[in-house]
Amino acid sequence: MAKKPKTNAVRMLEQQKIDFELIEYELTGDKVDGVTVANKIGYPVFVVYKTLLVTAGTGKYYVCIIPVDNELNLKAIAKVVGEKKVELLPLKDLLPTTGYIRGGCSPIGMKKLFPTVVDASAEKHDFIIVSGGKIGLQVKLALPDLLRMTKGQVAAISNNG
Repeated sequence: MAKKPKTNAVRMLEQQKIDFELIEYELTGDKVDGVTVANKIGYPVFVVYKTLLVTAGTGKYYVCIIPVDNELNLKAIAKVVGEKKVELLPLKDLLPTTGYIRGGCSPIGMKKLFPTVVDASAEKHDFIIVSGGKIGLQVKLALPDLLRMTKGQVAAISNNG
């Protein structure tokens, strides 16, 4: 039997005894967008979610989890987190801030626990799929478990959600 990959996200889920399923996929080429990932793992795009970080200035970071085929509504997330304005975290700041790289950024197991908001569309599903902490690894889990792991909240933060 193949050994389960151990990322911070996987370790934390196991420590908290959260019920989850690991989904591994082979990455060919350099496309790490969520729609490509959804197609590779055989799940519809509306249950596969991407993790984006926004910032409202130094030290103010927020984690946004939205369907892979949607766009983040910056005004909506700013309002939800009580900021006048937020912008996407520059890519060069992702690894130092979270400990994860683009395409492998999990909302679980970041260097610090940042305020987290999951798009309200997730409430329509029995489970959602998020990054497992590295390219080629996804985690399937129930929304209440994700909210518990991230101390997150739910709000309408995507343009299509």
